[in-house]
Amino acid sequence: MAESNANDKTRVKNVTRRTFATAAAAAVAVTPNRAPAFQRVMAANSQVQYGFIGTGSRGQYLLTHLKNTNDLGRCVAVCDIWEPNLKKGADVAGTTPEQYKDYREMLGRKELDCVLIATPLFEHFRVTRDALLAGKHVFCEKSLVFKPEEVHALRALSNDRPKQILQVGLQRRYSKFYQTAKQMIDKGMLGDVTHVHAQWHRTVNGAWKIKPDPNPQRQRMANWRLYREYSGGLTAELASHQIDVADWMFGASPEFVVGVGGNDYIRDGRDVYDNIQLIYKYPKGQKLLYSSISTNEHLPLFGASRTQFGERIIGTKATIEITVGTDNEPALGMWYREPVPPSATPAGAKKEAVVANASLASTGKGQRGLPILFDRDQISGNESFLDKEMKFARRWLYSKGVMVPEEDRNPVDIELESFLESVRTGQRPKADLEVGLADSTAVMLSNLAMDEGRRVYFSEIDKLGKAPKKA
Repeated sequence: MAESNANDKTRVKNVTRRTFATAAAAAVAVTPNRAPAFQRVMAANSQVQYGFIGTGSRGQYLLTHLKNTNDLGRCVAVCDIWEPNLKKGADVAGTTPEQYKDYREMLGRKELDCVLIATPLFEHFRVTRDALLAGKHVFCEKSLVFKPEEVHALRALSNDRPKQILQVGLQRRYSKFYQTAKQMIDKGMLGDVTHVHAQWHRTVNGAWKIKPDPNPQRQRMANWRLYREYSGGLTAELASHQIDVADWMFGASPEFVVGVGGNDYIRDGRDVYDNIQLIYKYPKGQKLLYSSISTNEHLPLFGASRTQFGERIIGTKATIEITVGTDNEPALGMWYREPVPPSATPAGAKKEAVVANASLASTGKGQRGLPILFDRDQISGNESFLDKEMKFARRWLYSKGVMVPEEDRNPVDIELESFLESVRTGQRPKADLEVGLADSTAVMLSNLAMDEGRRVYFSEIDKLGKAPKKA
């Protein structure tokens, strides 16, 4: 039933299943083996009309950043089942979008080109599936899916609709620092990359602290990240970003994972682990060592000048320390060359006495960190005299620690802009379906490894969630 207000032009619509069936039928004509036709072909300079589903804290954050893409897209509809979040989302969008409490009616709007989804994890697959069936392009926050059967179902559905864009919210893929780190690896500057160490440590606060509510069911939903029926816990909410970094840098998915998790320090009724430690083994012997705890946020990177999260990418010739930026702190990226091994003793020279106790031997001099340089700081030889001098000046200041290279834009802005551009052009996203499914698979199998206390092989996903074949 529609709610009206003489002072408010927006309408909040609650619909019955019969109402939705009518709206959906008008929006698309779908057969199981055929994708719906797109409702309109976009001109290269037309503005993308998008809707936003799930306007809680993360949704409001993304809507804030979507304001930076107003030349590309316009928010015409928002949806949330909770009235305060719905109204707040509409206010943040600032475009007087139509408001819905049932996302399915929103999907019936013919002029809607795409939707962005930031619902709780357990709803990702259902909403994404329905949006694809309605002929819409989709941006869905990580983790893309929650259960093994959803991996197989979403892959089949999306592959049946190759012209529809599906992008997952893994913003490190859109960071210049991480892209540069990958380029350095591909050029052999790190030698053979053998290990990644990653952590996300923080003390319990914000989204990870129980918010009280007199209604028990409403309290569980408000704190959905802390309950297994809705959430993948620390693995889904935090580790998923950094597992994706390791997959990207190694250029492969893991072979197996082992791990230990526990509810050891926070006893407030949650049933997801409050600390996890995971080890992933990749095809060439590379390892990802991962840690997430809820009792301390120290970060042993960058001289402890930052806290909580970051990655160390270790190769035979060099090491990279890296972390993504936020709205308040810039991204950081430093690399360290491996010390040059001592030269062999020349023939006839006097050899040093052998130290019997190896622990007394010198560990060698460390290397000073160098900033990761973007293309704008690389010397190509085609610069003007002034441009070349400016590059040398910046590099000298970087080397002295006076300044560091900074990304000129938040990767969140870039990933959202890239999604809208993909909707307009059909260009494949950097964080596409298979990137999202690989990341979701890692989350599920990691939790399984900790729950069952065993080595879990990634090939197991091929059977998990599939009905057994009939004899």
